Amino acid sequence: MPRLPVLVLLLASGSFAAIIPLSDPALSPNHSEIAFVSGGDIWTVPSTGGEARLLISNPATESHPRYSPDGESLAFVSTRTGSGDIYVLRLRTGELKRVTFDDSRAALDNWSADGKFLYFSSSRSDIGGMNDLYRVASGGGTPLAIAAGRYADESQAAPHPANGSVAFVSGNMAVSQWWRKGHSHIDETRIGLLTQSGEYQTILENHARNLWPQWSVTGHELFYVSDKSGTENIWSLVPGSAPRQITKFTEGRVLWPDIARDGKSLVFERDFRIWTLDPASGRTSPVEINLRGVPAGPSTTHLNVNIFSELALSPDGKKVAFIAHGDVFAASAAPAENAGGGAVRLTQTPSAEHDLAWAPDGKRIVYSSERAGIARLFLYDFALERETQLTSASAKDEKPQWAPDGKQLAWIRDGRELHVMKVDTRGERTLASHQFKTLTDAESPISWSPDGQWISLFNTDSRGFTNVSVVPAAGGPERPLSFLANSFAGGVVWSPDRLSVLFDSGQRTEQRSLSRIDLIPRTPKFREDQFRDLFRDQARETAPAPAAVTSVPKPVTPAGTPVDITFEGIRTRLTRLPLSLDARAPSISPDGKTLLFAARLGGQDNLYTWSLDELSRQQNVPRQLTSTAGRKSGAQFTPDSKEVFFLDAGRISVVPLDTRVVRTLAITAELDVDFDKEKQEVFAEAWRILNENYYDPKFHGADWAAMRAHYEPFIEGARTPDEVRRITSLMIGELNSSHSGISASPAAAHIASTGRLGLQT
Repeated sequence: MPRLPVLVLLLASGSFAAIIPLSDPALSPNHSEIAFVSGGDIWTVPSTGGEARLLISNPATESHPRYSPDGESLAFVSTRTGSGDIYVLRLRTGELKRVTFDDSRAALDNWSADGKFLYFSSSRSDIGGMNDLYRVASGGGTPLAIAAGRYADESQAAPHPANGSVAFVSGNMAVSQWWRKGHSHIDETRIGLLTQSGEYQTILENHARNLWPQWSVTGHELFYVSDKSGTENIWSLVPGSAPRQITKFTEGRVLWPDIARDGKSLVFERDFRIWTLDPASGRTSPVEINLRGVPAGPSTTHLNVNIFSELALSPDGKKVAFIAHGDVFAASAAPAENAGGGAVRLTQTPSAEHDLAWAPDGKRIVYSSERAGIARLFLYDFALERETQLTSASAKDEKPQWAPDGKQLAWIRDGRELHVMKVDTRGERTLASHQFKTLTDAESPISWSPDGQWISLFNTDSRGFTNVSVVPAAGGPERPLSFLANSFAGGVVWSPDRLSVLFDSGQRTEQRSLSRIDLIPRTPKFREDQFRDLFRDQARETAPAPAAVTSVPKPVTPAGTPVDITFEGIRTRLTRLPLSLDARAPSISPDGKTLLFAARLGGQDNLYTWSLDELSRQQNVPRQLTSTAGRKSGAQFTPDSKEVFFLDAGRISVVPLDTRVVRTLAITAELDVDFDKEKQEVFAEAWRILNENYYDPKFHGADWAAMRAHYEPFIEGARTPDEVRRITSLMIGELNSSHSGISASPAAAHIASTGRLGLQT
């Protein structure tokens, strides 16, 4: 096979060759050498092209190299000590020094002209989480903030070579989503100037997406990237004059430019290749590069995982099933039995499994798997130690829920149909057809009634309002239960006494609340003494209650009683619970006495309970059950209603309702991960999610199938998870959509926070 002139080819597992992506170039001061990134490592190559040699290799991700003005040092960003800190390498001696120390990522911008300082952007101290500009001595020390406007994003500093001023980018989201092709108003940026006297000036208004400013050697001219012409190109600006377009590309992306100190040459990234530009003539050309070296990228890795993405407690409370790195595992729920940390692996695929659902007998579990390129349902039988595929439709099957008798299974197909199957015969039927919320905005979009005769579900109408409906499990018309104008809705649950349905709902600009729908008309219960309390004065309310008026538990409807729904007047029977918290994910204890929900307060996500006992004399207020900073998910009651199992920042935890003392189960999942297989699956899943769910069927004018074909060879050549995410982000960027992208899972991205003591040495 002939070798491409620019990129190294590897033999791929498919019908095409993998292309090694090259990115993030830097030009030496005399423009004789280029440093660039590939596989999360830093390489160097003569600026005329040829053989590239590996300069810095580490299992972490190295990025954004920048040569010092004298060419003696190379600064770069590395994740080896956290989310990203700046390091400086002395090229002659190999001495490596860490320069920044903070939990927040430091984005390296530029060296000062005299080489004494490094300029970088970071959100380390901004109350709004936006970038500010800092500089730090190149030999290390305490960073000094030079531009730190609150709720203003300032980044990509370019210090002037002569007069002490600093050009920088000021705007909204363009810097954080640099990979987006095209823009909206939130991506338009201005280039500002901070003078040596501290005065702010605007030298380029935000009528386009303007990024990566770089001064010429004299400081007379500023080079930058702009999409003012419709496509990203290199432009220049002499302050006080009109901008001038230098490159004339009509397609593709121009990214991460760097200019030589003499101003005679500039390098940039375009379509995962390294290009050079002569600013005087406007001539561009790709650099022919061949890699020579052994990178530190992963291949097959053995993992011991104790942070999980999904949890399901068995109906008998004796077992837990969970998702670890995309596979299904199961273990004992008893601390004494899982003290060794072992778990049984049920699936072994590079594809993602999700949506765990235990059968009522606790001997079978159903889950959705994307191993065939589309989500389908599978059943694992613990007694037979065997997996069986349940569905094989050409549309995705998700969110399975067992009927109370364990004979039927309900799920959502293609986000648009509610299906039910008799598990023994595999006979299935469609009960409802409309738009469901089945992605991250719905914890439990369907739920069986306690008698198995009804299924509640969320119905999203043409206005985007999501409300609760019910449909008979045996078939019949769908009937609405709620009529709210909202933006969000999450979990829906039936009360064990069969008298009500609860769900969470809210608007974009308000916190969510929990609502209860009474299925039949009811009168609030007042006992005689409680009624007399309404006429007592404040002083008497503090007197001890008579011994005879103790709280009587609310009777639970007998097990054989069917659910009765009176649809007439049901619009008036919705009540918002007075929780005063941003509540979501409701769950009711098996004895019907306690409501469990998650809420965010004071920057922390925790679990709370609310008494459902109407006859209690105690004031009913939310009771905080947990008090840690990690996100809580998968909360479920034990069968005796005394404890709650949940995930706390991905770790399986248990908390008793009485003591509220949390304990963590020491469960570990062991597995081998083949990076080459997994990266293809991650990329395919990202493309598939957007292909199935993107709101615009025309994909904003992008040929979405062609985008997959274009980027897939680069994924084949990717050698680190960060590189896979970078390539995938650029593919997603072709859609020109804000608030979209790909990031590491919480488990992969978990980094301990060091806190801020206010001390320095």
